[in-house]
Amino acid sequence: MSAGTADLPVSEEAALTAEFLGARVERMYDVGVAGLHRVMRFVSLLRNSRALVVVAGMEGALPSVVAGLVDRPVIAVPTSVGYGASLQGLAALLGMLNSCVAGVTVVNIDNGFGAGVAAAMINRLPERQNRQ
Repeated sequence: MSAGTADLPVSEEAALTAEFLGARVERMYDVGVAGLHRVMRFVSLLRNSRALVVVAGMEGALPSVVAGLVDRPVIAVPTSVGYGASLQGLAALLGMLNSCVAGVTVVNIDNGFGAGVAAAMINRLPERQNRQ
């Protein structure tokens, strides 16, 4: 999942990496928090996923929003794109590291590869038998 179209290269890197490692990948692009209705369209799909890679620049809010909607691992990827005081991804990184939602794991700036590997590894774990 990516917040904006500028996050697309990092999102694709994560998706292609996870696919290469055998994971089934669903792509959701341009669903940033500036238009929360775009995220809400995908809530059912998000809740049925085994792991979520959420890529965002700017303030990096999307992973926290998504993690608040699901009970799945969220791998947050800050990107170096953005304008204003984004500081080449540092603002997004710090925002993601300070998320108050449990279950958010943060990889380094622009690290789509690392996020894709982590998601594929989570996807290989056995499914819980008694999901509530």
